[in-house]
Amino acid sequence: MHYLVVDDETRLTDLVVRYLTESGHTAEGRYDGPTGLAAARDPRLDGIVLDVMLPGLGGVEVCRTLRGEGVDVPVILLTARGAISERVAGLDAGADDYLVKPFAMEELLARLRAISRRRPDSTGRLQVGDLVLDPAQQRAWRAGTELDLSRREFAVLRVLMENAGRVVSRLQLLDEVWDGETDLRSNAIDVHVSKVRAKVDRAFGRTTITTLRGRGYRLEIIP
Repeated sequence: MHYLVVDDETRLTDLVVRYLTESGHTAEGRYDGPTGLAAARDPRLDGIVLDVMLPGLGGVEVCRTLRGEGVDVPVILLTARGAISERVAGLDAGADDYLVKPFAMEELLARLRAISRRRPDSTGRLQVGDLVLDPAQQRAWRAGTELDLSRREFAVLRVLMENAGRVVSRLQLLDEVWDGETDLRSNAIDVHVSKVRAKVDRAFGRTTITTLRGRGYRLEIIP
């Protein structure tokens, strides 16, 4: 994997580049927004670590510009502790994830691996472990076996896979799958998640779709 690290803290940038290199990847660093944006257009990149506060051009604007140009490389934003508005702005601009400073190098690398796994491949398919979903064909497979999913079940699985490793709230499922046709008091969401879990997990002896009481659901990323 080849990564780009953009942060005006030169020591931190160099440390991250060195860590990624020692972990078996290749990486390069930039220290301001304009040079970071130019380097981010490299089609060989597998991921970008991008600080929000950059001289010349902020990280959120860099991300927004890339997405506007059709550059779909995964982006992790680095934000200050408590800077919730920055995180929201970054995610709205097209970032895939964020990490609060200070952070552990191991967590950064794990998040880079995670966002790489949940991005569509060149065919448009999503893959998380041995789960594969093809949005165009409306088909899904686990370990090479095709899953028999209803339209709603397919939509639920798609949202979970697009957010693999992250919590998906019942409200998010309501918005993205039901488009407001039901409400949070209905058990339709829980019923459909249960059906998806039966077909995706229990039928294969797996436990990858977990329920987080009071928060929602999460598709665990298992290598």
